[in-house]
Amino acid sequence: MDQEESRELGQALDLFLDEALERILFSNPVDRERIARSRLRPLLIKGSLVFQAEEQVGRQAFHRNMSKEETVSYITELLDGSFRQAEIVSGRGTGLILVSRKGKVTVKVKQKAHSGGAGDQPARIQSASGLMSHNRQKSYILKEGSPVPFLVDLGVMTKEGRIVNSRYDKYRQINRFLEFIEDILPNLNQEEETTIIDFGCGKSYLTFAMYHYLKVLKEYPVRIIGLDLKQDVINHCSRLAMQYGYEGLDFYHGDIASYEGVDHVDMVVTLHACDTATDFALKKAVDWGAKVILSVPCCQHELAKQISCDIQKPVLQYGLIKERMAALYTDAIRAQVLERCGYRTQILEFIDMEHTPKNILIRGIRQGRKAANEGQLKELLGFLGITPAAVRLLAPELCTDET
Repeated sequence: MDQEESRELGQALDLFLDEALERILFSNPVDRERIARSRLRPLLIKGSLVFQAEEQVGRQAFHRNMSKEETVSYITELLDGSFRQAEIVSGRGTGLILVSRKGKVTVKVKQKAHSGGAGDQPARIQSASGLMSHNRQKSYILKEGSPVPFLVDLGVMTKEGRIVNSRYDKYRQINRFLEFIEDILPNLNQEEETTIIDFGCGKSYLTFAMYHYLKVLKEYPVRIIGLDLKQDVINHCSRLAMQYGYEGLDFYHGDIASYEGVDHVDMVVTLHACDTATDFALKKAVDWGAKVILSVPCCQHELAKQISCDIQKPVLQYGLIKERMAALYTDAIRAQVLERCGYRTQILEFIDMEHTPKNILIRGIRQGRKAANEGQLKELLGFLGITPAAVRLLAPELCTDET
């Protein structure tokens, strides 16, 4: 970047790199193999303000804490060859940094009308310290204190915007889910309608949150279809969507495996689809050519009945251990099969284990290149004596008489 661009970037970072910062999200990576994403947030550690970067390299996440000066250098380096976009969200306003293919840097800053005054700084710092501490409340995408209609009607929020104590875990879960949605925004088209299928939507806390975030907050043109096997739940959610005027949010009674209402789907979400229902949903997503898959599996019982491995008998004789190992094998094999189908996959923590035992999320981003993992998968399946539904549905060529 030239001297003028460097000056504009420095001014923007000087404005936003303080206690009021919520996050800086880097997207549109130049080389996904080197670094796929990076997110910055402020932290108070032993009373000192630092900025923590979380980098996604391959399937691993790395963290580093930096001073303000180090953070400025870090951001400048990332925008000089690693990423083409950075989105800044702060109590002071928002910022957007764009880097063209020729290296031209454009900085757009939108300050809040009330920010920058000396009179509001003590309150701002006090509020921010509560948000940043490791042991205190973090900054959420859906803010407490700002009423969101569907959260009020679903019993998570009061009409004044306060979180109902007994529903705080659900509030955290919703915001954690929206962070995953935020991460995949570069894979969605902001100019053309994006079709999303949410199977097993249930009471649709996350379905409404996804619509509110994408359509209302981010202004993406989306059509979201919620599917569930419970007719009364579908009726209730349909009434709420109509009540809020949420056009393009529809709910239908049915199973994703047999759903034929659309020809093309950009993103498939499956939340707590029981046992092999997750595999049928993944099969449908792959057949649709979905760009993004977000799946939170549930009740992985299938492999617990199949596993037959003499070497592991001393461990597998304990029912609880066998169930947990089977669940982990199930999700790891699902991720590997998706890799084989041309998806770059990660297995991520959905929410802390203390809040729900169903805390694994499989994220798949379609990249086209199919992983050459046939030999390893065949060896693993033979070793365990299993033929999971994911393999039967998505990679039948791996099935042998021995498995």
